[in-house]
Amino acid sequence: MAGERVIGVDLGGTKLLAGVVGRDGRILERDERSTDVSSQEALLRDLEQLVADLVRAHDAAAVGVGVPSLIDQRAGRAVSSVNIPLEGVDLRDDLAGRLGVPVGIDNDANAATLAEHRFGAGRGTDHMLLLTIGTGVGGGLILDGRIYRGWSGAGGELGHVTIDENGPPCQGTCPGVGHLEALASGTAVTKRARVVAEERPDGDLGRLAAANSEIDGRAIVELAQAGPGDAREVVEEAGRHLGTGIATYVNVFNPQRIVVGGGFAIGAGELLLEPARTVVARRALAPSRDQVTIVAAELGPEAGLVGAGLVGFEAFAAGS
Repeated sequence: MAGERVIGVDLGGTKLLAGVVGRDGRILERDERSTDVSSQEALLRDLEQLVADLVRAHDAAAVGVGVPSLIDQRAGRAVSSVNIPLEGVDLRDDLAGRLGVPVGIDNDANAATLAEHRFGAGRGTDHMLLLTIGTGVGGGLILDGRIYRGWSGAGGELGHVTIDENGPPCQGTCPGVGHLEALASGTAVTKRARVVAEERPDGDLGRLAAANSEIDGRAIVELAQAGPGDAREVVEEAGRHLGTGIATYVNVFNPQRIVVGGGFAIGAGELLLEPARTVVARRALAPSRDQVTIVAAELGPEAGLVGAGLVGFEAFAAGS
């Protein structure tokens, strides 16, 4: 039936994932390949080829693309990106012209927010925030039941709220300091853990470094889950930073639910979330602090693809 399936695309710095998505959020077929980041032209060529094949094979009604970029929704343009060579590209109109179907684009965190709100941990809410904590910190907002994109589409950069005005520089091209991303992301935790390993050679992180083992997010989480020690202290410290950021969101938006996902957060689980809840209970204003729930995301790595599909259904509806 027309309009019952679209192609969703989750474009990341390491992998390009596309799939056929139904209105019920089910992924009917998927295709994955490595992202060619050698040039913008190579990336766009692979993207077009992958999506065109799926559109033809499944008579898809539209395409939705989630990209790790600042998006100008009015122009349908990917303005700038950190981890992929995509800048100043009129992605929506270019793909629509080449594929012959409506195309929608959005920031990848917004796409994941749509998915968790419709099918995941945010079901049944009208006011929800999603935080994705991995290499960086992304986020998205559902306000009055609708995704909030800001005036031009570049809103919802929740990872760039300031936690410490004298804190470390933020990542990538961000000019800020002391942002949540610089203090609570998987990258920030790894940097902090390596400093602690050097300062405390007899601790669990120090012993890991002495064994010439890699100190990365996965190793830190495994040590933290094994029991008390330096690794757990580092993760809990990140959780407190996360709580400071969440307390700000609670005061500003009065959400029903805050959903926390992303590879690092899902791996760390309650070791990260419980310190965050403690800080929110202490620092956020009543009654908002008593009304909000802070929970783990449910859809895992599928959220970006499912959400991109929802962006595709939006584009189909707008073009009908």
